[in-house]
Amino acid sequence: MEKFEGYIFTALCSTNFLVSCLLFSKVTREQREPYMDEIFHVPQAQKYCHGKFNEWDPMITTLPGLYLASVGVIKPVVWLADLTGEVVCSTAMLRFINLLFNCGNLYLIYLLICKLHLREKNRTTSRRVLSALSLSTFPVLYFFNFLYYTDAGSTFFILFTYLMTLYGCHKAAALLGVCSVLFRQTNIIWVAFCAGTLVAAKMDEAWRVEHSKKRDEKSPPSQVPLSLSGAKKIILFTLEFLTSPNHVKAVLLVAWPYAAVGVGFLAFVLLNDGIVVGDRTSHEACLNFPQLFYFFCFSLFFSLPVSLCYHRVLRFLQAMKKQPVFFLFVTGVSLLLIWKFTFVHKYLLADNRHFPFYVWKKLFQRHELVRFLLVPAYVFAGWNFLDSFKSRSLFWSLAFLACLLAATVPQKLLEFRYFIVPYLMYRLHMPLPSLPRLVVEFLLYTAVNAATIYIFITKTFRWPDSTATQRFMW
Repeated sequence: MEKFEGYIFTALCSTNFLVSCLLFSKVTREQREPYMDEIFHVPQAQKYCHGKFNEWDPMITTLPGLYLASVGVIKPVVWLADLTGEVVCSTAMLRFINLLFNCGNLYLIYLLICKLHLREKNRTTSRRVLSALSLSTFPVLYFFNFLYYTDAGSTFFILFTYLMTLYGCHKAAALLGVCSVLFRQTNIIWVAFCAGTLVAAKMDEAWRVEHSKKRDEKSPPSQVPLSLSGAKKIILFTLEFLTSPNHVKAVLLVAWPYAAVGVGFLAFVLLNDGIVVGDRTSHEACLNFPQLFYFFCFSLFFSLPVSLCYHRVLRFLQAMKKQPVFFLFVTGVSLLLIWKFTFVHKYLLADNRHFPFYVWKKLFQRHELVRFLLVPAYVFAGWNFLDSFKSRSLFWSLAFLACLLAATVPQKLLEFRYFIVPYLMYRLHMPLPSLPRLVVEFLLYTAVNAATIYIFITKTFRWPDSTATQRFMW
């Protein structure tokens, strides 16, 4: 980091932290008591603060990473500041942990952007800094910096894991991956993604070698025809690669720390008789394929300022004109998946405090045909998503898509928080947008954040059978 850029980024971090602290103060004054999932997280963390590590709330479904991290930060501060009484491990003190994770996320996102876009380093100081600021204020993630949820810490450790993978520190990455799994079990998917990038790099190298032998340099590894013959070619090559002892050995020499984490996680699943700890009745896995379509639309909305342009829409129309059979096939498969694999969680229909409740009620419940009529939008959103990766290698893209499927499809509940990590990974790997586009993106995120916090603070309501104040949130 050059000195001038370092000064700019330091000032940015300080300003971001100051603004976040002011918002944190306002949110905490308005909602002093634990709210929503905090009613489980806060008491559990307080038990850990008092050394009661053998007590566990059976309603909590994640591992104790958040509580351990909180105690690890708060206890030294309490000792140094000689704090006593209710302030120790209070709701506000515990929530403040996520503001620290927010600062860490901003720094990690900046480092990831610098690493992933190294070739553009000479002329993109402002774009790198603004990209980092914009993504650190990504609305769904940013809102949960003010509550005691697992999202900020979970995202921090996943980003840290991936950064260490990019720098080749695979043992450190695997250890950080374990920390991320302690925050949320499904993070094992993104630990697998980190390992998958190493496998993809080896496969890309082998693909290039094979094509150079065949003198087929006109077909670079990132461009394979969208056809049955192209798919067959990829499948045969993958099978050949995975059954080659030399290739497997080369991969394991690099990726063995991640494999060790995977083996450990498998042992946990077998001993725990499942991934979820605590209450499992509301967290049953299923093949909810439309979740992928929801994610594509979610990504299209939040990346609109940086991903969509006239030329891309034109390319989409040209692609449909050139390959009508392919797009008809995709449309048909999408209709089938929506017809046979749409699942609706009871929480989505019952809890009117979450924004997805209103998305479902106002859109999908208007008529039973609405979910089918949205297929053209899904196809375009999916195409736009994939087109953003055209600069990435073939096997890296396949590894990412495999992890995206694993992260979204098994989820029965439509919950925007589950989209945070896959969206950030998607956005980080896009080519750096122009400065005006980044400004528009930042303004969009700021507007959504302002509206979300305003609604949370001011638009309260009560249920008929409860005296507690209810608030709207992601």
